[in-house]
Amino acid sequence: MHRLIGLLRSVRERSTSGSASAPGAAGASELREKGQGALHSAAASGDLAELQRRWWWWQRLRINRRDAKKQTPLHLACANGHADVVRFLAGKKCQLNPRDSLKKSPLMKAVDHQHKDCVTILLEHGAKPNLKGAGGNTALHMAAVIPSKPLVELLLEHNAHIDAQNELGYTPLTLAITERCEEMVEFLLQKGADVHARDKHERTPLMIAVLAGNMNTIKSLLRHGADLSHQDCIGKQATHYARELTLYTNIAEQLEEYIRCEMTGECSAGGTEGPAVLDSFCAGTAAHCPLGDLQ
Repeated sequence: MHRLIGLLRSVRERSTSGSASAPGAAGASELREKGQGALHSAAASGDLAELQRRWWWWQRLRINRRDAKKQTPLHLACANGHADVVRFLAGKKCQLNPRDSLKKSPLMKAVDHQHKDCVTILLEHGAKPNLKGAGGNTALHMAAVIPSKPLVELLLEHNAHIDAQNELGYTPLTLAITERCEEMVEFLLQKGADVHARDKHERTPLMIAVLAGNMNTIKSLLRHGADLSHQDCIGKQATHYARELTLYTNIAEQLEEYIRCEMTGECSAGGTEGPAVLDSFCAGTAAHCPLGDLQ
């Protein structure tokens, strides 16, 4: 029981300690350390004129040089939001996908600090949106837990895998559920995220939502076709998790009533067969619906 309750806590700790860091986790001052070369300093400070002035000296020798944290000048420009420098370096054919000591690419740095213009430039020059960093998270995982709809949409437009899995088997959708990003969950579902995706223990997003105790997310998942009959690797369903977590007894009761309502057909609109979304459940008023008002 305690292990189940601790599951969500451990996931959240992992996501904030290196998997999908919170935006702005590394400030600009952290990126301008003593001992950096002139090229790194110019990129970090956004000094495009200096870069252009000394370019012929730097281009072959230092454009992809790493600092003590294995960051290239492009990493620093992206972290600090210097789009003109990013465009200049990308146009000079610098490496677009190197990873630093925290396994973050320049694209991940730009996403992490929510510099959409830098993200756009990198993607347009061919940066890899599906590169995996710490914890197996992609830039899309990071954008989903910030949360930032514009960044998610931009990454998807450039072929980011919406159902990419990290080391826990979590997709951006599942990770957004653990972080209680309700609007992002709905947004990803509308964009086609797999509501039946499985993690390393065969848990579905619905099971994770139950563990999180988030009824709004549970409703959203059910509206998009989540299946309450799915089982994890030891045969547990979402209702089993709700029953075992005593804090969520009310959720268990509502889910069980929902299942009964679906099986008997009492809530299906117009006798429609098959799994109906919640908006079409309950032929009567919202008070008759086992999961309450969906508006």
